[in-house]
Amino acid sequence: MGVGKSTVGRLLAERLGVGYRDTDDDIVAAEGRTIAEIFVDDGEPAFRVIEKRAVHTALAENEGVLALGGGAVLDADTRALLAGHRVVYLSMDVEEAVKRTGLNAARPLLAVNPRKQWRELMEARRHLYEEVATAVVPTDGRTPEEVTQAALDALELKEA
Repeated sequence: MGVGKSTVGRLLAERLGVGYRDTDDDIVAAEGRTIAEIFVDDGEPAFRVIEKRAVHTALAENEGVLALGGGAVLDADTRALLAGHRVVYLSMDVEEAVKRTGLNAARPLLAVNPRKQWRELMEARRHLYEEVATAVVPTDGRTPEEVTQAALDALELKEA
């Protein structure tokens, strides 16, 4: 959350001369409501079913840069599908997360005690991010352009 996946994803796509797609955007468009509304109205388990379907569809249809929501890797089938792709894990620490997002209530998984919940989420997910990652790119204190270049370098990709 707030790591810059959308910004960096768009920059990567532009620099590689390929398309960009974000599964969170796909979900919002298909459902006609925000991610937060889905969480509140239907709960996290229902959202994860929708997310899994969106990720699987996007992986099958997309040939460019694909940004995934932070919880997409919770699903074992999704992790297995990612194994055949170049995956960049954009990492950051909690202090950077506070600076970037304020850890506000618009983030449904961080509604109560955001710092503690962010740390707990990262402890539960970090190993999954690392499991699927081809490259880990720290984002702390870096501009989106610097993160984009680091991702290109880590993946040994050349700009279009």
